[in-house]
Amino acid sequence: MDVTTGLGMVVAVAALIVSVFMEGGHLSSLFNPSALVIILGGTLGATVMSYSPGELARVPSLLAAAFFGRDPPMAEVIDTLVGYAEKARREGLLVLQEYVHEGDDPFLVRGLNLVIDGADPEAVRSILETDLAVKEKEYQTEAGIFETAGGYAPTMGIIGTVMGLVHVLGNLQDTSRLGPAIAVAFLATFYGIASANLIWLPIAAKLKLRARKMVAQKELMLEGILSIQAGENPRMVREKLEVFWRKVAREARTRAVQGEEAA
Repeated sequence: MDVTTGLGMVVAVAALIVSVFMEGGHLSSLFNPSALVIILGGTLGATVMSYSPGELARVPSLLAAAFFGRDPPMAEVIDTLVGYAEKARREGLLVLQEYVHEGDDPFLVRGLNLVIDGADPEAVRSILETDLAVKEKEYQTEAGIFETAGGYAPTMGIIGTVMGLVHVLGNLQDTSRLGPAIAVAFLATFYGIASANLIWLPIAAKLKLRARKMVAQKELMLEGILSIQAGENPRMVREKLEVFWRKVAREARTRAVQGEEAA
C-alpha cells in the first residue's frame, strides 16, 4: 500500500474534524444529505460527460494505483537490461529470443524484438519514442479525470449554496431559523472545496507522480535497448543506466518543484 496517500488523506480529514471540535462545534453540524447529493452527483455527472466510456472504465484501476501502487523497480530493470547485454555480447543478439518473454514489460519486449529483427538504431529509437509519447499522453488523460472532478466540485458547491440560499430567502417568515438555514446552505460550498482539495486533486497529483516515474522507467529501457543493440560492454551499460537514472530522477524532482511553485 502507498502509505503517503492514505496517511495524507487521514491527516487532512482529521485536521478538519479537530478544528470543528476546537471551535465548540459537533460533527452533526457538518452533515447535510441534500448538499452531498448535489456535490457528489453533480461532480460525477459532469466528469462522466467529459470523458469516453473507455477512459472512465480505468477509474477503479487508477484508484488502486493511487492507494496501493508501488514505484517502478528501477534496480530490477537495470539488472535485467545488463543481463540481456551480457547474453547478447557473448552469443549475439539472436540469443535474446530465448529470454524475451511475453510476461515482461510490453515496451521492453517490443524494443528487444525490434533489435532482434535487425531494425536500424534510429528506427528503433523513433518507434519507441513514439510509443512512449502515446503512453505519456495516456497517463496525462488518466490523471486529468481526477483533475476534472477537482475542478467541477467547487463549482457544484457554489451551485448548491445558491440553491440553499434561494430556499432560505423564500422562507423569511421565521427569522429564528434564518441563521441555521444559511449555515446549512454554505455546507455545499464546504463539501465542494473539501472534496476537491482532499480527494480529487491529491489523487490526480499522485497519478501524475507515478506517470513521471513510469515514463522515466521507459526512457531507461530505451537507453538500455540501444546500448544492447550497439554491443556495449555490460559493465559500461550498467554504469550508463545508473547515471541516466540519477539524471532522470533529479530532473523529475526539479519539474515537481517547478510545478508546485507554479501552482
